Amino acid sequence: MQCFSQGLSLRAQVRAMGLVAALSLGLAAPAHAADLVVSAAASLTNAFKMIAQQYEAQHPDTKVVLNFGASDVLMQQIVKGAPADVFASADQEAMNKAVDEKVIKTETRHDFVANQLVLIVPTTGTVPVHALTDLTKPEVKRVAIGNPASVPVGRYAKRALEAAKLWEPVEAKAVLAQNVRQALDYVSRGEVEAGLVFSTDAAIAVDKVKVASPVPLNVPLTYPIAVTSGTKQPQQAADFVAFVMSPAGQAVLAKYGFLKP
Repeated sequence: MQCFSQGLSLRAQVRAMGLVAALSLGLAAPAHAADLVVSAAASLTNAFKMIAQQYEAQHPDTKVVLNFGASDVLMQQIVKGAPADVFASADQEAMNKAVDEKVIKTETRHDFVANQLVLIVPTTGTVPVHALTDLTKPEVKRVAIGNPASVPVGRYAKRALEAAKLWEPVEAKAVLAQNVRQALDYVSRGEVEAGLVFSTDAAIAVDKVKVASPVPLNVPLTYPIAVTSGTKQPQQAADFVAFVMSPAGQAVLAKYGFLKP
C-alpha cells in the first residue's frame, strides 16, 4: 500500500516505484498486479490505511493507492482527469458536486459512516474555552477551521456558527485550513486558541488536544463513497466499496471513532 498527498500521475508514480524496487532486487515487476486508486477525505486517513491493508490481504493481486486530501480538492482532481477508482467524501456537498460533474457512478453511492463536529483546544492552552460562545472572548485571537469554500469540516463549522449567530465575530479570527488535519495541527501545536474539527480527528491527538464541547449541527454529518465513472477496473472498485460497507470495514471505522450513518 502506498499513500500520496497529490492525485496527479498516481499510477505512474506507483508503477515507477515498483519497477525500481523490483529491478533493485533483480526481479521482474508482477504484471498481474492492479493499482486501485482511492481518493478519500483527510479525516479517513488512519481508518482507510488499515482498511486498505486488510483489503490487500484478501485481494493479493490488488494494490490500494490512497490519496488523501480535502474532499473538494480530490473531487476537482478527478474532474481534471487524475486517476481514481473510488471517491470517499467527508460531506454530501462534495459528492453532489461529483454527481453534477458526472465523475461518479451514482448507483454505487452509499453513506458509509457518520461523524461529529467538536470544539477543541490545546492541552497546554491557558485560555478558558468551553463552548462556542467563548470564541468571542478577546483572549481568543485565533480559531482554526477548515476553509468553508473547499473543506467539509469548514462548511460544517460555518453552519454551526451561523446557527449560533457567531459566524461574523469568529470569521474575523479564523485561521483557514486546507483540510481537517491541518486544522488539528494548528491546535496541536498551540498556534491557535481553539479549533473546530471532527471528533475522530481529535481522538488521534488526545495527548495534544482536548475536546471542549461537542458542536450541534442541524444536518447529518455523513460520509458518502462511490465508484468513479472513469475507473478502468469497476469490479475491483465495487469490491473495495463493498469491503468498506462490510462488517469488517465497519469494525475498522468504529475503532477509529466513526459512527453508523
